[in-house]
Amino acid sequence: MINPRLNPALLLSPVEDGYVAYDPKRDWLHQLNPIAALLAELSDGSRARDEIRALVAPLLPEDQSGTIDQWFENGKKVGLLLDENEADAAGAEAAREFSADELLDVTKKLRAVGAVQAAYLCGKRTVELAPENWDAWYDLGEIAQCVGKRDEAREAYEIYFKAHPEDGEIEHLLIALANGAPPPRASDQAILHIYKTFAASYDTRMRDDLKYVGPEKLMELTRPFLGGRDKLRVMDMGCGSGFAGLILRPLAADLTGVDLSPEMIQLAAARNVYDRLEVAEITEWLDKGGENFDLIFSSDCLIYFGDLTVILAAAAKRLKPNGVLSFSLERGQKPPFQLTDTGRYTHHPDHVRDAAAKSGVALLSQSEGFLRMEWGEEVIGLYTVLGRKG
Repeated sequence: MINPRLNPALLLSPVEDGYVAYDPKRDWLHQLNPIAALLAELSDGSRARDEIRALVAPLLPEDQSGTIDQWFENGKKVGLLLDENEADAAGAEAAREFSADELLDVTKKLRAVGAVQAAYLCGKRTVELAPENWDAWYDLGEIAQCVGKRDEAREAYEIYFKAHPEDGEIEHLLIALANGAPPPRASDQAILHIYKTFAASYDTRMRDDLKYVGPEKLMELTRPFLGGRDKLRVMDMGCGSGFAGLILRPLAADLTGVDLSPEMIQLAAARNVYDRLEVAEITEWLDKGGENFDLIFSSDCLIYFGDLTVILAAAAKRLKPNGVLSFSLERGQKPPFQLTDTGRYTHHPDHVRDAAAKSGVALLSQSEGFLRMEWGEEVIGLYTVLGRKG
């Protein structure tokens, strides 16, 4: 290898500690440390191997200069480096072999198996080849978020949103990614869009992939404040697919579920645990009046609200004497609350206490603990139980 050249079929991206290079033909991902990244940059076919070695060797301790030759040999073996003729052939073959549609398919497959860095590289290349493929821009926005490239995520979503201004979810996400002033809550349009697409995989995604334990953990903390009562009138506020309904049913003489998403209500209905299910925005439903409840239970619903004062006041009015209101949130570090890049709000414990006091209900319990996983990291939940005095 006289004039080494980086394989032109590779997809490259700088990362914090060097480069990553993905070979879509072999489905190989190469991690390059800073020295390897420099060697790769210098291997553009214009320099001899001895010249590259002379440029890089002073950056290494004397006893490690031999690793340069080792890197060249290993790079040749794994297809990272090619001779000039091989590189020209590889570039032509790659151009014939991978269309934008094929790369988009590879992007989705890589993301599905957790290879997000490689998926990001394929996603970037896809939009270069097909800049009017709006689905590819959407996917790139999601993957860029996964790999911590916030500005690129915002730019990708902005391009997608120009072609799809009806997408309430992306409109909401762009507020967070642009550091805009957060709205009081996510819009109905955003929630409807999120769960229309999420419903089909919701149960598997939440339980198997994200290890979601919100309803069970919240019930553990709520039960002591029910005083051994059963045959209760219970509202599952933001019932979703009915995870909470399964654990509320043994306590309930009457169980009502309310959710904005018709697709999620359909999933809840299939569980056959509710006496009544209604499609409605929960604040409006509570304000409408009607029967009062011994227990209002809300697992992972109020994460789409910023200031909790209005929704807690509405719920407090629908509690019977000695009634209990319990809910889970994502624990925030900064008071009072923040709209995060996920489109969900995090809440500081102080804000929850203040909102409860303004709503005329007493704080019975507040604790923190595991809620679910998110992008490979634990999400800490804020579990709160409030009570109305008799």
